[in-house]
Amino acid sequence: MRKEESLSIANPDYNGLGALPKLGTTIGLLSIIVFVMASFNLLEEANSLLLGVSLGGTFLGIVLYAVGIYLNKSAGIKNDGVFHRQISNKGLIAWLIGIVLTGYYILLYLYPEYLGLAAEGDTNTGLIGFFDPLSMFFKGQPASQWFVYGTFYTLAMLSLGIKFMLKYRHNRYQLMRTSVVVLAQLLLAYLLPEILEGLYSGEAYFAKDIKNIWPLNYYFFEEWHLTNMVDGGNLGMFYLVLGIFMFLVFTPIITYYVGKRWYCSWICGCGGLAETAGDPFRQLSSKSLKSWKIERWMIHTVLVLVTLMTMASLYGYFSGNSEVFGLSIYTYFTKPYGLFIGAIFSGVVGVGFYPLLGSRVWCRFGCPMAAYIGMVQRFKSRFRITTNGSQCISCGNCSTYCEMGIDVRSYAQKGQNIVRSSCVGCGICAAVCPRGVLKLENGPEKGRIKSETSLMGNDDLDLLNQLK
Repeated sequence: MRKEESLSIANPDYNGLGALPKLGTTIGLLSIIVFVMASFNLLEEANSLLLGVSLGGTFLGIVLYAVGIYLNKSAGIKNDGVFHRQISNKGLIAWLIGIVLTGYYILLYLYPEYLGLAAEGDTNTGLIGFFDPLSMFFKGQPASQWFVYGTFYTLAMLSLGIKFMLKYRHNRYQLMRTSVVVLAQLLLAYLLPEILEGLYSGEAYFAKDIKNIWPLNYYFFEEWHLTNMVDGGNLGMFYLVLGIFMFLVFTPIITYYVGKRWYCSWICGCGGLAETAGDPFRQLSSKSLKSWKIERWMIHTVLVLVTLMTMASLYGYFSGNSEVFGLSIYTYFTKPYGLFIGAIFSGVVGVGFYPLLGSRVWCRFGCPMAAYIGMVQRFKSRFRITTNGSQCISCGNCSTYCEMGIDVRSYAQKGQNIVRSSCVGCGICAAVCPRGVLKLENGPEKGRIKSETSLMGNDDLDLLNQLK
Protein backbone atom coordinates (compact mmCIF):
# COMPACT_ATOMS: atom_id res chain seq x y z
CA MET A 1 0.00 0.00 0.00
CA ARG A 2 1.34 3.41 -0.95
CA LYS A 3 1.93 6.06 1.71
CA GLU A 4 -0.76 8.33 0.28
CA GLU A 5 -3.33 5.54 0.42
CA SER A 6 -2.55 4.69 4.04
CA LEU A 7 -2.77 8.34 5.03
CA SER A 8 -6.11 8.80 3.31
CA ILE A 9 -7.52 5.83 5.21
CA ALA A 10 -6.34 7.23 8.54
CA ASN A 11 -7.49 10.70 7.59
CA PRO A 12 -10.17 10.99 4.90
CA ASP A 13 -9.24 14.68 4.45
CA TYR A 14 -5.78 13.76 3.17
CA ASN A 15 -6.10 14.57 -0.48
CA GLY A 16 -3.99 17.72 -0.37
CA LEU A 17 -5.30 21.26 -0.07
CA GLY A 18 -7.22 22.84 -2.92
CA ALA A 19 -6.26 26.11 -4.58
CA LEU A 20 -8.36 28.32 -2.30
CA PRO A 21 -7.08 26.88 1.01
CA LYS A 22 -3.52 27.10 -0.31
CA LEU A 23 -4.04 30.75 -1.23
CA GLY A 24 -5.55 31.47 2.19
CA THR A 25 -2.67 29.72 3.96
CA THR A 26 -0.10 31.69 1.97
CA ILE A 27 -1.76 35.05 2.66
CA GLY A 28 -2.16 34.24 6.35
CA LEU A 29 1.46 33.13 6.78
CA LEU A 30 2.80 36.22 5.00
CA SER A 31 0.74 38.41 7.33
CA ILE A 32 2.01 36.57 10.40
CA ILE A 33 5.59 37.01 9.17
CA VAL A 34 5.04 40.78 9.19
CA PHE A 35 3.91 40.64 12.85
CA VAL A 36 6.99 38.55 13.71
CA MET A 37 9.24 41.07 11.96
CA ALA A 38 7.59 43.88 13.93
CA SER A 39 8.15 41.95 17.17
CA PHE A 40 11.90 41.84 16.49
CA ASN A 41 12.08 45.50 15.42
CA LEU A 42 12.85 44.58 11.82
CA LEU A 43 10.47 47.23 10.50
CA GLU A 44 11.71 50.79 10.32
CA GLU A 45 8.66 52.47 11.91
CA ALA A 46 4.99 52.05 12.63
CA ASN A 47 3.13 52.11 9.33
CA SER A 48 -0.67 52.30 9.32
CA LEU A 49 -0.93 50.93 5.77
CA LEU A 50 1.28 47.92 6.53
CA LEU A 51 -0.59 47.29 9.79
CA GLY A 52 -3.94 47.39 7.99
CA VAL A 53 -2.69 45.05 5.26
CA SER A 54 -1.33 42.62 7.86
CA LEU A 55 -4.55 42.55 9.90
CA GLY A 56 -6.67 42.30 6.76
CA GLY A 57 -4.40 39.62 5.31
CA THR A 58 -4.69 37.50 8.45
CA PHE A 59 -8.47 37.78 8.36
CA LEU A 60 -8.68 37.10 4.61
CA GLY A 61 -6.27 34.16 4.81
CA ILE A 62 -8.30 32.39 7.50
CA VAL A 63 -11.61 33.03 5.73
CA LEU A 64 -10.32 31.81 2.35
CA TYR A 65 -8.93 28.68 3.99
CA ALA A 66 -12.24 28.01 5.77
CA VAL A 67 -14.33 28.58 2.65
CA GLY A 68 -12.12 26.27 0.60
CA ILE A 69 -12.22 23.52 3.22
CA TYR A 70 -15.79 23.55 4.51
CA LEU A 71 -17.87 24.43 1.46
CA ASN A 72 -16.59 21.23 -0.15
CA LYS A 73 -17.81 19.14 2.78
CA SER A 74 -21.15 18.36 4.30
CA ALA A 75 -21.91 20.56 7.30
CA GLY A 76 -21.18 19.59 10.89
CA ILE A 77 -18.66 17.50 12.79
CA LYS A 78 -17.68 14.12 11.43
CA ASN A 79 -15.42 11.49 12.99
CA ASP A 80 -13.05 11.73 10.06
CA GLY A 81 -9.61 11.40 11.55
CA VAL A 82 -9.69 14.03 14.30
CA PHE A 83 -7.66 11.73 16.56
CA HIS A 84 -5.15 11.01 13.79
CA ARG A 85 -4.07 14.64 13.36
CA GLN A 86 -1.17 16.05 15.34
CA ILE A 87 -2.86 19.40 15.83
CA SER A 88 -6.10 17.97 17.26
CA ASN A 89 -4.72 15.08 19.31
CA LYS A 90 -1.83 16.49 21.35
CA GLY A 91 0.78 15.85 18.68
CA LEU A 92 3.95 17.82 17.98
CA ILE A 93 2.10 20.65 16.22
CA ALA A 94 -0.32 20.96 19.15
CA TRP A 95 2.58 21.18 21.61
CA LEU A 96 4.30 23.83 19.51
CA ILE A 97 1.10 25.91 19.33
CA GLY A 98 0.63 25.52 23.08
CA ILE A 99 4.19 26.64 23.77
CA VAL A 100 3.86 29.69 21.49
CA LEU A 101 0.51 30.72 23.00
CA THR A 102 1.74 30.22 26.55
CA GLY A 103 4.91 32.18 25.85
CA TYR A 104 2.92 35.03 24.30
CA TYR A 105 0.61 35.24 27.32
CA ILE A 106 3.52 35.20 29.76
CA LEU A 107 5.12 38.13 27.93
CA LEU A 108 1.79 39.93 27.71
CA TYR A 109 0.94 39.71 31.40
CA LEU A 110 4.35 39.72 33.06
CA TYR A 111 6.96 41.16 30.67
CA PRO A 112 5.22 43.52 28.19
CA GLU A 113 8.47 45.47 27.74
CA TYR A 114 9.75 42.56 25.65
CA LEU A 115 6.83 43.17 23.29
CA GLY A 116 7.89 46.79 22.92
CA LEU A 117 5.92 48.59 25.66
CA ALA A 118 7.81 51.77 26.45
CA ALA A 119 8.35 53.34 29.83
CA GLU A 120 6.36 56.48 30.53
CA GLY A 121 7.48 59.29 28.26
CA ASP A 122 9.24 57.03 25.76
CA THR A 123 8.02 55.69 22.40
CA ASN A 124 6.71 52.18 21.92
CA THR A 125 8.73 49.80 19.79
CA GLY A 126 8.37 46.24 18.53
CA LEU A 127 4.96 44.63 18.22
CA ILE A 128 3.22 47.15 20.49
CA GLY A 129 4.70 50.07 18.59
CA PHE A 130 3.46 48.52 15.34
CA PHE A 131 -0.10 48.98 16.65
CA ASP A 132 0.34 52.66 17.61
CA PRO A 133 -1.38 54.00 14.46
CA LEU A 134 -4.53 51.97 15.11
CA SER A 135 -4.59 52.93 18.77
CA MET A 136 -4.14 56.60 17.88
CA PHE A 137 -7.03 56.32 15.44
CA PHE A 138 -9.41 54.90 18.07
CA LYS A 139 -8.47 56.84 21.20
CA GLY A 140 -5.63 59.25 20.43
CA GLN A 141 -3.16 57.35 22.63
CA PRO A 142 -0.19 55.04 21.93
CA ALA A 143 -0.96 51.34 22.09
CA SER A 144 -0.65 49.29 25.26
CA GLN A 145 -0.15 45.56 25.53
CA TRP A 146 -3.88 45.26 26.26
CA PHE A 147 -4.81 47.08 23.08
CA VAL A 148 -2.64 44.70 21.04
CA TYR A 149 -4.10 41.75 22.91
CA GLY A 150 -7.67 42.95 22.36
CA THR A 151 -7.05 43.49 18.65
CA PHE A 152 -5.61 40.01 18.12
CA TYR A 153 -8.33 38.49 20.30
CA THR A 154 -11.11 40.16 18.32
CA LEU A 155 -9.47 39.33 14.98
CA ALA A 156 -9.26 35.66 15.98
CA MET A 157 -12.92 35.54 17.00
CA LEU A 158 -14.09 37.31 13.83
CA SER A 159 -12.16 35.17 11.36
CA LEU A 160 -12.44 31.84 13.16
CA GLY A 161 -16.08 32.61 13.96
CA ILE A 162 -16.74 32.63 10.23
CA LYS A 163 -14.91 29.31 9.99
CA PHE A 164 -17.09 27.92 12.79
CA MET A 165 -20.29 29.09 11.11
CA LEU A 166 -19.27 27.55 7.79
CA LYS A 167 -18.73 24.28 9.60
CA TYR A 168 -22.15 24.43 11.33
CA ARG A 169 -24.06 26.17 8.55
CA HIS A 170 -26.83 23.55 8.83
CA ASN A 171 -27.64 24.50 12.45
CA ARG A 172 -29.61 27.71 13.06
CA TYR A 173 -28.85 27.76 16.79
CA GLN A 174 -25.09 27.65 16.18
CA LEU A 175 -25.28 30.39 13.54
CA MET A 176 -27.25 32.69 15.85
CA ARG A 177 -25.16 31.96 18.93
CA THR A 178 -21.85 32.48 17.17
CA SER A 179 -23.00 35.68 15.47
CA VAL A 180 -24.09 37.17 18.81
CA VAL A 181 -20.94 36.26 20.75
CA VAL A 182 -18.66 37.55 17.97
CA LEU A 183 -20.58 40.84 17.74
CA ALA A 184 -20.52 41.16 21.55
CA GLN A 185 -16.73 40.86 21.45
CA LEU A 186 -16.34 43.27 18.53
CA LEU A 187 -18.74 45.97 19.72
CA LEU A 188 -19.01 45.68 23.53
CA ALA A 189 -15.60 44.35 24.50
CA TYR A 190 -13.39 46.00 21.86
CA LEU A 191 -14.70 49.00 19.89
CA LEU A 192 -16.89 50.62 22.56
CA PRO A 193 -14.32 50.48 25.41
CA GLU A 194 -11.52 51.79 23.19
CA ILE A 195 -13.63 54.66 21.85
CA LEU A 196 -14.90 55.56 25.34
CA GLU A 197 -11.36 55.57 26.69
CA GLY A 198 -10.45 58.16 24.08
CA LEU A 199 -13.51 60.26 24.87
CA TYR A 200 -13.02 60.23 28.63
CA SER A 201 -9.20 60.35 28.56
CA GLY A 202 -8.96 58.20 31.69
CA GLU A 203 -10.97 60.55 33.90
CA ALA A 204 -13.88 58.11 34.11
CA TYR A 205 -12.18 54.87 33.23
CA PHE A 206 -15.14 52.81 34.48
CA ALA A 207 -17.20 54.07 31.53
CA LYS A 208 -15.23 51.65 29.36
CA ASP A 209 -15.35 48.80 31.88
CA ILE A 210 -17.90 46.58 30.16
CA LYS A 211 -17.45 43.55 32.42
CA ASN A 212 -19.24 45.25 35.28
CA ILE A 213 -20.53 42.12 37.08
CA TRP A 214 -18.94 40.62 40.18
CA PRO A 215 -17.35 38.02 40.35
CA LEU A 216 -16.54 38.29 36.62
CA ASN A 217 -15.00 41.66 37.43
CA TYR A 218 -13.12 40.39 40.47
CA TYR A 219 -11.82 43.87 41.41
CA PHE A 220 -15.30 45.46 41.37
CA PHE A 221 -15.39 45.83 45.17
CA GLU A 222 -11.71 46.69 45.64
CA GLU A 223 -11.06 50.00 47.41
CA TRP A 224 -9.54 51.83 44.44
CA HIS A 225 -12.39 50.76 42.16
CA LEU A 226 -15.13 51.72 44.60
CA THR A 227 -13.44 55.07 45.31
CA ASN A 228 -13.25 55.91 41.62
CA MET A 229 -16.92 55.09 41.07
CA VAL A 230 -18.11 56.95 44.17
CA ASP A 231 -16.02 59.98 43.19
CA GLY A 232 -17.09 59.73 39.57
CA GLY A 233 -20.29 61.73 39.91
CA ASN A 234 -23.57 60.53 38.43
CA LEU A 235 -21.84 58.32 35.88
CA GLY A 236 -19.75 56.63 38.54
CA MET A 237 -22.75 55.99 40.78
CA PHE A 238 -24.68 54.62 37.81
CA TYR A 239 -21.97 52.04 37.16
CA LEU A 240 -21.80 51.14 40.84
CA VAL A 241 -25.56 50.58 41.14
CA LEU A 242 -25.67 48.79 37.78
CA GLY A 243 -22.90 46.40 38.80
CA ILE A 244 -24.61 45.47 42.05
CA PHE A 245 -27.97 45.06 40.28
CA MET A 246 -26.41 42.81 37.61
CA PHE A 247 -24.90 40.56 40.27
CA LEU A 248 -27.77 40.36 42.75
CA VAL A 249 -30.84 40.59 40.50
CA PHE A 250 -30.31 40.32 36.76
CA THR A 251 -27.89 37.37 36.66
CA PRO A 252 -29.88 34.92 38.84
CA ILE A 253 -33.20 35.83 37.19
CA ILE A 254 -32.08 35.35 33.60
CA THR A 255 -30.16 32.21 34.59
CA TYR A 256 -33.36 30.84 36.11
CA TYR A 257 -35.18 31.18 32.81
CA VAL A 258 -32.53 30.20 30.24
CA GLY A 259 -29.59 28.72 32.18
CA LYS A 260 -26.00 29.96 32.13
CA ARG A 261 -25.85 29.80 28.35
CA TRP A 262 -27.07 33.41 28.11
CA TYR A 263 -23.63 34.48 29.30
CA CYS A 264 -21.18 31.61 28.79
CA SER A 265 -22.18 30.85 25.20
CA TRP A 266 -23.79 34.05 23.93
CA ILE A 267 -21.83 36.98 25.45
CA CYS A 268 -18.61 35.94 27.20
CA GLY A 269 -15.42 36.66 25.27
CA CYS A 270 -13.58 33.77 26.93
CA GLY A 271 -16.31 31.38 25.85
CA GLY A 272 -16.43 32.96 22.41
CA LEU A 273 -12.70 32.42 21.85
CA ALA A 274 -13.03 28.84 23.12
CA GLU A 275 -15.85 28.15 20.66
CA THR A 276 -14.12 29.69 17.65
CA ALA A 277 -10.35 29.48 18.00
CA GLY A 278 -10.64 26.49 20.34
CA ASP A 279 -13.04 24.46 18.19
CA PRO A 280 -10.35 22.06 16.84
CA PHE A 281 -9.50 21.08 20.42
CA ARG A 282 -12.94 20.60 22.02
CA GLN A 283 -12.65 16.79 21.90
CA LEU A 284 -9.58 16.89 24.20
CA SER A 285 -11.55 17.70 27.36
CA SER A 286 -11.41 14.75 29.76
CA LYS A 287 -14.73 13.04 30.50
CA SER A 288 -13.47 10.93 33.42
CA LEU A 289 -15.06 10.95 36.86
CA LYS A 290 -11.71 12.01 38.31
CA SER A 291 -11.68 15.11 36.08
CA TRP A 292 -15.24 15.92 37.10
CA LYS A 293 -14.26 15.76 40.77
CA ILE A 294 -11.19 17.97 40.22
CA GLU A 295 -13.35 20.40 38.26
CA ARG A 296 -15.86 20.79 41.07
CA TRP A 297 -13.21 21.30 43.72
CA MET A 298 -11.17 23.78 41.68
CA ILE A 299 -13.90 26.05 40.33
CA HIS A 300 -15.66 26.35 43.68
CA THR A 301 -12.34 26.95 45.44
CA VAL A 302 -11.72 29.90 43.10
CA LEU A 303 -15.21 31.20 43.93
CA VAL A 304 -14.41 30.97 47.65
CA LEU A 305 -11.09 32.77 47.09
CA VAL A 306 -12.67 35.66 45.18
CA THR A 307 -15.34 35.93 47.89
CA LEU A 308 -12.72 36.11 50.65
CA MET A 309 -10.73 38.69 48.68
CA THR A 310 -13.88 40.76 48.16
CA MET A 311 -14.84 40.60 51.84
CA ALA A 312 -11.34 41.74 52.82
CA SER A 313 -11.50 44.59 50.28
CA LEU A 314 -14.90 45.75 51.55
CA TYR A 315 -13.66 45.63 55.13
CA GLY A 316 -10.68 47.77 54.18
CA TYR A 317 -12.85 50.25 52.30
CA PHE A 318 -15.39 50.83 55.06
CA SER A 319 -12.99 50.60 58.00
CA GLY A 320 -10.14 52.54 56.44
CA ASN A 321 -7.70 49.81 57.42
CA SER A 322 -5.16 48.29 55.05
CA GLU A 323 -4.92 45.09 57.08
CA VAL A 324 -7.29 42.37 58.23
CA PHE A 325 -6.24 40.00 61.05
CA GLY A 326 -2.80 41.55 60.78
CA LEU A 327 -2.46 40.67 57.09
CA SER A 328 -2.06 43.27 54.37
CA ILE A 329 -5.18 43.22 52.18
CA TYR A 330 -3.18 44.07 49.06
CA THR A 331 -0.27 41.69 49.70
CA TYR A 332 -2.22 38.68 50.89
CA PHE A 333 -5.59 39.02 49.15
CA THR A 334 -5.92 41.25 46.08
CA LYS A 335 -2.45 40.93 44.53
CA PRO A 336 -2.17 37.11 44.74
CA TYR A 337 -5.67 36.62 43.32
CA GLY A 338 -5.09 39.05 40.47
CA LEU A 339 -1.74 37.46 39.56
CA PHE A 340 -2.40 33.74 39.98
CA ILE A 341 -6.10 33.59 39.09
CA GLY A 342 -6.83 36.72 37.05
CA ALA A 343 -3.66 36.50 34.94
CA ILE A 344 -1.88 33.14 35.04
CA PHE A 345 -4.90 30.84 35.33
CA SER A 346 -7.40 32.66 33.13
CA GLY A 347 -4.90 33.89 30.55
CA VAL A 348 -1.73 31.83 30.37
CA VAL A 349 -3.28 28.45 31.21
CA GLY A 350 -6.80 29.21 30.04
CA VAL A 351 -5.80 29.84 26.42
CA GLY A 352 -2.27 28.49 26.14
CA PHE A 353 -3.42 25.00 27.08
CA TYR A 354 -6.18 24.77 24.41
CA PRO A 355 -4.19 22.25 22.31
CA LEU A 356 -3.45 20.05 25.33
CA LEU A 357 -6.47 20.11 27.69
CA GLY A 358 -9.31 21.29 25.48
CA SER A 359 -10.84 24.65 24.74
CA ARG A 360 -12.64 25.45 28.00
CA VAL A 361 -9.93 24.96 30.63
CA TRP A 362 -10.65 28.29 32.36
CA CYS A 363 -14.43 28.06 31.97
CA ARG A 364 -14.49 24.55 33.36
CA PHE A 365 -11.93 24.69 36.16
CA GLY A 366 -11.51 28.30 37.22
CA CYS A 367 -14.06 30.94 36.20
CA PRO A 368 -15.84 32.26 39.34
CA MET A 369 -18.65 33.71 37.20
CA ALA A 370 -19.28 30.26 35.73
CA ALA A 371 -19.28 28.79 39.24
CA TYR A 372 -21.77 31.37 40.50
CA ILE A 373 -24.30 31.07 37.69
CA GLY A 374 -23.65 27.33 37.48
CA MET A 375 -25.00 26.87 41.00
CA VAL A 376 -28.15 28.75 40.01
CA GLN A 377 -28.50 26.59 36.89
CA ARG A 378 -28.00 23.38 38.83
CA PHE A 379 -30.47 24.01 41.64
CA LYS A 380 -32.89 26.72 40.50
CA SER A 381 -33.36 26.97 36.76
CA ARG A 382 -35.74 25.92 34.02
CA PHE A 383 -32.92 24.96 31.65
CA ARG A 384 -32.06 21.34 30.86
CA ILE A 385 -30.96 19.16 27.95
CA THR A 386 -33.62 16.52 27.41
CA THR A 387 -32.83 13.11 25.95
CA ASN A 388 -34.73 10.46 24.06
CA GLY A 389 -32.89 7.35 25.18
CA SER A 390 -34.84 5.00 22.96
CA GLN A 391 -33.29 6.67 19.89
CA CYS A 392 -29.67 6.70 21.17
CA ILE A 393 -27.30 4.47 19.17
CA SER A 394 -24.33 5.10 21.53
CA CYS A 395 -22.16 6.59 18.78
CA GLY A 396 -20.47 8.84 21.34
CA ASN A 397 -20.36 12.00 19.22
CA CYS A 398 -22.05 14.01 21.98
CA SER A 399 -19.53 13.04 24.66
CA THR A 400 -16.53 13.32 22.35
CA TYR A 401 -17.26 16.91 21.39
CA CYS A 402 -18.52 18.23 24.73
CA GLU A 403 -15.92 20.85 25.60
CA MET A 404 -17.02 20.91 29.26
CA GLY A 405 -16.08 17.28 29.82
CA ILE A 406 -19.62 15.98 30.33
CA ASP A 407 -20.20 12.33 29.40
CA VAL A 408 -23.40 13.19 27.56
CA ARG A 409 -23.80 9.69 26.15
CA SER A 410 -24.17 8.15 29.61
CA TYR A 411 -27.18 10.41 30.27
CA ALA A 412 -28.67 9.75 26.84
CA GLN A 413 -28.38 6.00 27.21
CA LYS A 414 -30.45 6.16 30.39
CA GLY A 415 -32.91 8.72 29.02
CA GLN A 416 -32.01 11.21 31.76
CA ASN A 417 -32.23 14.97 31.56
CA ILE A 418 -28.77 16.54 31.59
CA VAL A 419 -28.64 19.02 34.45
CA ARG A 420 -25.04 19.92 35.25
CA SER A 421 -23.75 23.17 36.66
CA SER A 422 -20.84 23.07 34.19
CA CYS A 423 -23.00 22.84 31.06
CA VAL A 424 -22.72 26.09 29.07
CA GLY A 425 -25.59 25.27 26.71
CA CYS A 426 -23.42 25.51 23.59
CA GLY A 427 -25.68 22.95 21.90
CA ILE A 428 -22.87 21.12 20.10
CA CYS A 429 -23.96 17.79 21.59
CA ALA A 430 -27.36 18.23 19.94
CA ALA A 431 -25.79 19.48 16.71
CA VAL A 432 -23.57 16.41 16.27
CA CYS A 433 -26.18 13.81 17.28
CA PRO A 434 -27.20 11.85 14.16
CA ARG A 435 -30.53 10.78 15.66
CA GLY A 436 -31.89 13.96 17.23
CA VAL A 437 -31.70 12.45 20.72
CA LEU A 438 -30.71 15.67 22.51
CA LYS A 439 -32.63 18.92 22.80
CA LEU A 440 -31.92 22.17 24.70
CA GLU A 441 -35.08 23.22 26.53
CA ASN A 442 -36.43 25.71 29.05
CA GLY A 443 -39.38 24.00 30.71
CA PRO A 444 -41.13 23.58 34.05
CA GLU A 445 -38.72 23.34 36.95
CA LYS A 446 -40.68 20.51 38.56
CA GLY A 447 -39.23 17.08 37.78
CA ARG A 448 -36.19 18.56 36.07
CA ILE A 449 -33.59 16.95 38.34
CA LYS A 450 -35.59 13.99 39.64
CA SER A 451 -34.80 11.81 36.63
CA GLU A 452 -31.05 12.07 37.22
CA THR A 453 -31.05 9.29 39.81
CA SER A 454 -34.34 7.53 39.19
CA LEU A 455 -32.93 5.46 36.34
CA MET A 456 -29.49 4.84 37.83
CA GLY A 457 -28.36 1.39 38.90
CA ASN A 458 -26.65 0.73 42.21
CA ASP A 459 -23.18 0.99 40.67
CA ASP A 460 -23.98 4.35 39.14
CA LEU A 461 -25.36 5.66 42.43
CA ASP A 462 -22.22 4.54 44.23
CA LEU A 463 -20.07 6.49 41.76
CA LEU A 464 -22.29 9.55 42.11
CA ASN A 465 -22.08 9.39 45.91
CA GLN A 466 -18.30 9.18 45.70
CA LEU A 467 -18.24 12.41 43.69
CA LYS A 468 -20.38 14.12 46.30
